[in-house]
Amino acid sequence: MSQAVMVQGSLTDRTLFAGHEVLAGRRHGVAAALPFIGPAVIAAIAYMDPGNFATNIQAGAHYGYGLLWVVVASSMVAMLFQGLSAKLGIVTGRNLAELSRDQFPRPVVYAMWIGSEFAAMATDLAEFLGAAIGLSLLFSLSMLAAMVIVALTTLLILSLQRNGFRALEIVIAGFVGAIGLCYLAELLIAPPDWGQAAYHSVVPHLADGNALWLAIGIVGATVMPHAIYLHSGLTQNRIAPRTNTERRRLIVFSHREVLVALGLAGLVNLAMITMAAVAFHDGVHDGVAEIETAYQTLFPLLGTAAAGIFLVSLLASGVSSSVVGTIAGQIIMQGFVGFSIPLWLRRLVTMAPAVAVVACGIDSTQALVASQVALSLVLPVPMIALLVLMSRRRVMGDFVNSRTTTAIAGAAAAMILTLNILLVLQTFGAPVNGWL
Repeated sequence: MSQAVMVQGSLTDRTLFAGHEVLAGRRHGVAAALPFIGPAVIAAIAYMDPGNFATNIQAGAHYGYGLLWVVVASSMVAMLFQGLSAKLGIVTGRNLAELSRDQFPRPVVYAMWIGSEFAAMATDLAEFLGAAIGLSLLFSLSMLAAMVIVALTTLLILSLQRNGFRALEIVIAGFVGAIGLCYLAELLIAPPDWGQAAYHSVVPHLADGNALWLAIGIVGATVMPHAIYLHSGLTQNRIAPRTNTERRRLIVFSHREVLVALGLAGLVNLAMITMAAVAFHDGVHDGVAEIETAYQTLFPLLGTAAAGIFLVSLLASGVSSSVVGTIAGQIIMQGFVGFSIPLWLRRLVTMAPAVAVVACGIDSTQALVASQVALSLVLPVPMIALLVLMSRRRVMGDFVNSRTTTAIAGAAAAMILTLNILLVLQTFGAPVNGWL
C-alpha cells in the first residue's frame, strides 16, 4: 500500500504507517512514541477497576495509610510482569495463552484455561457490579436497570473494534484520564498527611489477620491475571517488527509506556486509599466498608462535589474495565482452546455471577473484595507460565530473559504465592499472626 493511501486511511492505518516509519529510523522526537501508545493504557484500566475501589476503601478506612506499601509493591510487580507480557507478544508474535497451549502438556493447558475463565468471571463480577453501583447511585436507578444499561454500553464500546484498534484505544485512554482527574480533584478536596503517606508507602506492616486479607485483595486487584494474558495479545500483531533491531526499538517504546501507564494506575490506587484514610479513618467512620456507605458518608464529610466525583470515577472505572475484561476473555479462550464465542454471549455468561449476587441480596462490596482475593489465588499461574516461556531460548531466541530478570520476577511470584498460602491457612483457622 502506498504512503499516500496509508496517510489518508483510518486511524489504525495511519498509526501502523507511522509506527513502521519510527521503527525503520525515519521518524524521531517525542511524537515518535505516539504510534506505540495504547496496549499498556488498555492494560492499565484493569488496575483501576471497581475491585480496587472496594479493597482500597476498606484499607483506608480500617488502617489509614498503613497499607499504602502494598499498593507500591503491587504496582512494581505489575509493571514488571506487564512489561514481560508485552515483550513476549512483540518477540514471538503470539500471546501467552497460545504459547502455553503449544508448550505445556495438555492437562496443564486445560487446567490453566479453566483457572483463567474462573478469574475472568471474578474480574467481571467486580467490574460489572462496580459500574452498576456507580450508575445506580448517580442517577437513582435500580440495580437491575443499571446492570442493563452497563451491559449495553459495554457492547457499544466493544463495537468500536470493527474500526480497528485505534478508536477503542482512544476511548479507553479517555476513561483512564477521567479516573485520574477525578482522584486528583479528591486529593485537592481532602489533602492527606503527605509525611504519613510517604512513610507508609515504603515501610511494610500488617496489623492483624484482616489486614492480611485486605493486602491480598489489593494484590489481586492490582496485579490482574487477565491483564497479563491480555498485554501479550495486544502487542503480538499491533505493529509487527520486521527485524531484531526493530523488535528492540519496539520493546523500548513498550517498556516506557508500561512505566507511564502503570505508574498512573498506581498513583490512582494510592489516591484511593489516602482519600479513604482522610475521610473515614477518624475513630468514628473506621467501619466504612461498602461503596454505597462510602458515597453516603462523603456527603456530610467532604461535600456534594467529593461524593459526585467519587461516583463518576467508579462508573468510568466499571464501564471501561468491563470492556477490557471482555477483550481479555476472548484472547484467553481463543489462545487456550482455539475458538471464540460472540462477544454478547461472553458478556451474558461472565456477568451471571454479578446478577446472582444482586438477586440473592449479597453485600456487593464484600463480593467485590472476595473476587479480588480469588484473582490473587489464580494469579501465580500466568506469572509462572510467563517466566517459564520467557526463559526458553526456543521460544524467545535472542530475547530470552536474563537470569537476573528471571530471579527478580520469580521472587515476586513467590511473594504472592506466600501471601496466598497465608490466606488459605487463615481461612482454615490456622494462626498467622506470627508470620505478620
